[in-house]
Amino acid sequence: MFNLCDIGQVKELLLKYNFKFSKSLGQNFIINSEVCPKMAEMCSENCESGVLEIGPGIGVLTVELAKRFKKVVSIEIDKNLMPIINETVSDLNNVEIINEDILKLNLENIVKDKFYDCDEVSICANLPYYITSEIIMYILENNPGFSSMTVMVQKEAAERICAKPGTRQSGAISMAIRYYGIPKILFNVGRNSFIPSPNVDSCVIKIEMNDKNKKAIVNSNAFFKVVRAAYSKRRKNLLNSLSIGMEIDKSKIKEILNICNLDFNLRAEQLKFDDFINISNVIELK
Repeated sequence: MFNLCDIGQVKELLLKYNFKFSKSLGQNFIINSEVCPKMAEMCSENCESGVLEIGPGIGVLTVELAKRFKKVVSIEIDKNLMPIINETVSDLNNVEIINEDILKLNLENIVKDKFYDCDEVSICANLPYYITSEIIMYILENNPGFSSMTVMVQKEAAERICAKPGTRQSGAISMAIRYYGIPKILFNVGRNSFIPSPNVDSCVIKIEMNDKNKKAIVNSNAFFKVVRAAYSKRRKNLLNSLSIGMEIDKSKIKEILNICNLDFNLRAEQLKFDDFINISNVIELK
C-alpha cells in the first residue's frame, strides 16, 4: 500500500508514469496526512452510504473514503492520472474510477446505476479552484438526491459561499447556495498541505441539503433573477439595482418594496434571505 502523503513516494509514483501537473486543471495533491481522514470522517456518519468524489488526483482522499463507506465512485477528468490512481486504489474493491468531466455527467444516472444499494449518497472532493463555483452549482442544480456536499475550496471562496445573509461578504453565490442547503466552514487547510503548493490557503466546507427554503419560494426563476439583479449593482441601493437588473420601472419596484416593508436605500448585502424570498414572491404574484 502506498503512503500517498509521503512526498518521496508521490514523486516516485509521478515519475514512473511521467506525469506533469496541469495548471489549466488546477492540480494540487494533498500531502498533509491529517486532512483527508478528517474530511472523510466529517462527510457522513453512515457507513452504508455511497460517496461521489470529484477530482481524486492520485487517490489520497479516495483511500480514506473507501475505508469508511460502502461505495466510492471517483470522477477524474485527466486521462493522464488514470493509470496512477488505478494502481493506488487497486486493492480497494469498493472503489470505481470514471474518466469523465463531472460537468458533462448525468448525475441522476450515476446515482441510480452506481449507488442503488447504498442508504444515501454524499459528495466529497478537493475541488479545483478555477472552477469551484461552477461545479458546486452544477451539482446543486442537478441534485438527484445527494444528502450533503463536503468539499475543499479556496479559503476566500469558502468565506463567500458560507457568508451569512446581511453581511458584507454575502453575495449571489451565497444566496444561491442557501436556496439548496445550509453551508458551513468545517476547518482550514494551509497551503503547505499540497504539492505543488498553491499561493492561497484552503477551507473544507459542508453543505447540508435542505428543502425548507425551496418550499417557501413561489418561482425559483424569479428568486434567482432578484438575487442576480440585487448583487450585480451592489454599490447601488435596492431600488436602483432591482430596477436596472430586472428592467422594471422604479415605480413598480417601489410598490414591491413597500409591500415587503423594505427601505428603498438598502443594499443587497443588508438583506436577509427571507427578504429575497419575499421580493421574488411579490414579483411573481403581482
